[in-house]
Amino acid sequence: MPKRLLLYYITDRTAFPGDEPTRRRHLLDKIAEAANQGIDYIQIREKDLPTRELEQLAHEAMSMIRQKRKLTTDHWPLATALLINSRTDVALAAAADGAHLPANEISPQEVRAAWQRWCGAGAPSASSGQAPARELSPRNPLIAISCHSPKEVVEAAANQATFAVFAPVFEKKDAPGTTPQGLKALSQACQAKIPVLALGGITVENAHDCLEAGAAGIAAIRLFQENRIAEVVRSLRGL
Repeated sequence: MPKRLLLYYITDRTAFPGDEPTRRRHLLDKIAEAANQGIDYIQIREKDLPTRELEQLAHEAMSMIRQKRKLTTDHWPLATALLINSRTDVALAAAADGAHLPANEISPQEVRAAWQRWCGAGAPSASSGQAPARELSPRNPLIAISCHSPKEVVEAAANQATFAVFAPVFEKKDAPGTTPQGLKALSQACQAKIPVLALGGITVENAHDCLEAGAAGIAAIRLFQENRIAEVVRSLRGL
């Protein structure tokens, strides 16, 4: 069982009530709450947002997380890291910590190569607005990848992903027709030489079973968005 249970909050602003500005405000408040409570990773997964709005949201979230880092005495790597779903370009523009990749798309190796080329490129002109992001972007990004079988987790490890998110482990309330992989498959996935986080129907009650199966931590949307994160963290890290 890992010494420190890894926690990964995946965002979904559409689950919040109200109009778009209200939902966006709720989401930023929840991101701040997650950072304040020591969530390890936050993934901005707002696939429907236009690029400009997604980038602005990522900038605002990264600004809050960076301020939190200045106040902590632990510093990296214990501070919260921000990842952007699919959009490596947005992650770079916002100086985020990395990207979360869907299964069977661009490889972690390709993302790392593009990231390092961008960070190592010559200084852009002052009017481009890119210099601050380049200065703040980590040279070695965090690359998470979604996996749906033990084989995909092995491939993620071979392709230099930082960690894998294995899903769905349990049946999800909002997707009752989805076939869960189950704890046996999770255990097989956790044999790979990479940290594996369990996703899909995760609750405080079944998280312990995921850890017993070998998971390094858990990932969730509803568990964090619909509850007080301080209470969730206290319950999970007290396992």
